[in-house]
Amino acid sequence: MWDELLAAFGLMLVLEGILPFLNPAAFRQTLLRISQMEDRVLRLAGLGGMGLGLVVLYFFR
Repeated sequence: MWDELLAAFGLMLVLEGILPFLNPAAFRQTLLRISQMEDRVLRLAGLGGMGLGLVVLYFFR
């Protein structure tokens, strides 16, 4: 179980590193826009991401 969890964490880090590696300027602009969003919008985006992740895990596990 720990092996799978660490593999998933490593994959997450690789995927999150793609945009700043390929286009740092766009990544910086995205972070600036995110920092100006309301807390409610960020929470809803986080909830949506978690929900989508659960759906993916359900169907592919």
